[in-house]
Amino acid sequence: MAKYVYDFTEGNRNLKDLLGGKGANLAEMTNLGLPVPPGFTITTDACRHYLAEGDQPDGLEQEVAGHLDALEAAMGRKLGQADDPLLVSVRSGAKFSMPGMMETVLNIGLNDESVHGLAKQAGGNERFAWDSYRRLIQMFGKTVLGIDGDLFEEALDRLKGRRLDTDLSAGELQRLVETFKGIVRDQTGTDFPADPREQMRLAILAVFDSWNAPRAILYRRQERIPADLGTAVNVVAMVFGNVGNDSGTGVAFTRDPGSGHQGIYGDYLQNAQGEDVVAGIRNTIPLEELENIDKRSYDELLQIMETLENHYKDLCDIEFTIERGKLWMLQTRVGKRTAAAAFRIATQLVDQGLITLDEAVTRVTGDQLAQLMFPRFDAAAEKKKIAKGMNASPGAAVGKAVFSSARAVELAERGEDVILVRRETNPDDLAGMIAAKGILTSRGGKTSHAAVVARGMGKTCVCGAEELEVATGERRFTAPGGVVVSEGDVISIDGTSGEVYLGEVPVVASEVVEYFEGAEPDDELVKAVDRIMRHADEVRRLGVRANADTPEDAARARRFGARGIGLCRTEHMFLGERRQLVEDLVLAATDEERRQALDALEPLQKSDFAAIFRAMDGNPVTIRLIDPPLHEFLPDIVELSVRVATEEATDKDRKLLAAVKRLHEQNPMLGLRGVRLGLVIPGLFDMQVRAIAEAAKEVPGARPEIMIPLVATVQELEAVREESARILTEVGVEALIGTMIEVPRAALTAGQIAEAAEFFSFGTNDLTQMAWGFSRDDVEAAFFSQYLDLGIFGVSPFESLDRDGVGRLVAIAVREGRAARPDLHIGICGEHGGDPDSVHFCHEVGMDYVSCSPFRIPVARLEAGRAALTETDSDTR
Repeated sequence: MAKYVYDFTEGNRNLKDLLGGKGANLAEMTNLGLPVPPGFTITTDACRHYLAEGDQPDGLEQEVAGHLDALEAAMGRKLGQADDPLLVSVRSGAKFSMPGMMETVLNIGLNDESVHGLAKQAGGNERFAWDSYRRLIQMFGKTVLGIDGDLFEEALDRLKGRRLDTDLSAGELQRLVETFKGIVRDQTGTDFPADPREQMRLAILAVFDSWNAPRAILYRRQERIPADLGTAVNVVAMVFGNVGNDSGTGVAFTRDPGSGHQGIYGDYLQNAQGEDVVAGIRNTIPLEELENIDKRSYDELLQIMETLENHYKDLCDIEFTIERGKLWMLQTRVGKRTAAAAFRIATQLVDQGLITLDEAVTRVTGDQLAQLMFPRFDAAAEKKKIAKGMNASPGAAVGKAVFSSARAVELAERGEDVILVRRETNPDDLAGMIAAKGILTSRGGKTSHAAVVARGMGKTCVCGAEELEVATGERRFTAPGGVVVSEGDVISIDGTSGEVYLGEVPVVASEVVEYFEGAEPDDELVKAVDRIMRHADEVRRLGVRANADTPEDAARARRFGARGIGLCRTEHMFLGERRQLVEDLVLAATDEERRQALDALEPLQKSDFAAIFRAMDGNPVTIRLIDPPLHEFLPDIVELSVRVATEEATDKDRKLLAAVKRLHEQNPMLGLRGVRLGLVIPGLFDMQVRAIAEAAKEVPGARPEIMIPLVATVQELEAVREESARILTEVGVEALIGTMIEVPRAALTAGQIAEAAEFFSFGTNDLTQMAWGFSRDDVEAAFFSQYLDLGIFGVSPFESLDRDGVGRLVAIAVREGRAARPDLHIGICGEHGGDPDSVHFCHEVGMDYVSCSPFRIPVARLEAGRAALTETDSDTR
């Protein structure tokens, strides 16, 4: 019979798939002998069964009851016992951290009888007991019964007035409990459930259901977390931080998650429960001040933090509660961190001997490196500082101030940059946080919801800017000095310094980009990046080339670490003033006129190629012969028709219109382009090949590779290859001749095509279009957003390679191509060449290199190194 429930003493941190991250780590801390309240975990298997079948798996309720009996026996009291109640929390815990996205219910077991027993446990503290009871009804009502949480908040605010919740008396809280029970009755038609076991049962099901809540789905999509994992549920004996000023709750990091610097980082809140800290509803105090409040707990906490960091060999994020001077550990996990912190921490841990350089490379990601390459504010620019908060997540963000998540989404969809301003964010603000360039809050610390989620997304965030009076209903905030910022006004926020500026502050290139451009690493962060990049280059198998069409792009690509060009498009060489020569080619009525037009183009092409060869200084350059339809280089058919209709039209205009009409296609992406164009217009490809050969002969060390585009059958390639080889021999230059695999038929007949090709380069932009039946220029704006919302896509197939479909075509082509020609050189030159997950796929299927835009080259280098190390790690396991 399947086992669905595990006591904390039965699990460990390696069981995250089954117990979720929270449950696995609670078990690990229990095994380490740390002070963890006893409890048990309901597995992700149970959740998946429930979500698929609509009911709990057979035997689950009995297992839960048995573990609850054991917990009651260990604690010496029963759940909800009137005179001496055991209370429990029911908390979610997926394999991957999803902060605030799923449900938690605290204080389960309280009712009108047990609330008095809880007060007795706390030495007659009636205020604490009624505060805990109102929290249960509020959380249960919102998360389990689906009641609008604002109804409870409004009732609480009416009672508090301008006071804090800690100022409410026991009598006021008792009246609030009755008000909350009335809200439950009015909204559901039934009373708040008084049976403690029924409370727990319903809370467990609510946690299961929260896996598919809209905000959880949106977060998984943003973070690319698989939708089929499910969540575990943790049932834990309650410990209380809201008993009085000798109690409290906090969140601690073993290093600063914003910068990576070592020290004491975290937030603490006296007389509070855990949700108060992460919700940001009261401003916390820095963790180091706990030393003055409760030195014994503080010293014990520091010792535990050191133990956990050495055990996990990484930055740890810790939740804890102090109950009347007794420290309890409620959670630990490898902490989310900013990109800068990730690189610093990785190299620090190497220096401390906790991890190797190999492990350091796997601890950072290409996405984090890309974040470090974002611009920063110009230090020399004039700025009007209006406030300062906590530097929760770094970066420079500029945009219009908006005061609701819905407004942020609305303006962002129009293409406008926005800054989401809130008193504090909550999980329902996720859509607006994703849409915004940055987030600004007046409440909360570095461990608040806004800070944690922003860091996870790499989004600029300033939180806890207490100087700001945020009036969300009036859509404005007031800063010191009477400065009023209304919705639509532009502000700038600096997530590195925590400063808030009025108006737009200009940005400059980041120091990491300057390093890749050739500057010496003279900053701690840049040195960490340099160290990791050097090691990634040492261990990677995949080469990294650039998609570059000009000498300037080629030179930048080399500075960024490219060792060749994987795609040099020739289309731009036919634009601008050269359009006239293309028109002459199209209008040529005889072989001689066509020859003259091609002869005029050849020296210009030769000059372009020679400049690129010089810039690449002996590195290979793969040149794609002309690919788009020829009519793209001609005047617009509508404009030309209008011109021809006027009296000023020339004879050439009329001839051009006739030619454009002749070449016009209903679907030009599937028409006369690529190899087809080269075969239909005699001499076009010959001219390009000769220009390449002559340029290579002129530049010592040049290494040209000639790529024939849009080949669908080996006969097309053979027809072009024969004449191209003759020209290369005639000029006296060696060059590889290969093809772009961008048509599904080419992938499926790769074994035949490899007989005539010395290399393959996958053009996955077109391959994706043709495999999916999408026109990229149309579909992304037309319906991709709906497909993402519906979960049909986790990510656009143009952004990250579709492994199941397009990836299968690629794998077939690699396997069959190499079977026919073992020394076949294989790369990728679509936009996927710079996407981290796609780089790993290219490594897995055995490609030789990836090629991407110059600014993505560092990302590809790092991910190629990570792919090699991940493969090595998998092999050893």
